Amino acid sequence: MFSPTDGWVTCSFGHRHWGLLGAAGLLVHRDGADGTELLLQHRAVWSHHGGTWGTPGGALHVGESPEHGALREVREELGLLPEDLQLGTRSVDDHGGWSYTTVLARPLRGIEPADLRLDGESDGVAWIALGDLASVPLHPGFEASLTRLHDLLF
Repeated sequence: MFSPTDGWVTCSFGHRHWGLLGAAGLLVHRDGADGTELLLQHRAVWSHHGGTWGTPGGALHVGESPEHGALREVREELGLLPEDLQLGTRSVDDHGGWSYTTVLARPLRGIEPADLRLDGESDGVAWIALGDLASVPLHPGFEASLTRLHDLLF
């Protein structure tokens, strides 16, 4: 389903981004056996930066807060509902004229990747320990924001 805010934008840094009004995504994190784990999606090959791991997210709609946009996107892309998650702080990656807001969240129930419903924008989802992130190809925007996000996870 397309929105009037779907489309490409070039920020003041010269980067091309999706979402005429900016974008938002949800970084779900939990305490795992090997420390903090992140619920990441593996982006479908056809998508922008396909084949990389990152947060479920996308373009914000008119009048939509980053929190509502992130919850809408995680519902569309993974089938998670607002009652499945407790929202936390948010972090804004400002590119001058375009921004991506990462909203942190913790699960309020057990979430198993095999139980999630993927919508075609991703071809997989997994809990990945922070220490294992270097072993998978990360979405460049997510990778660039990891230092800032890491401090918010604790």
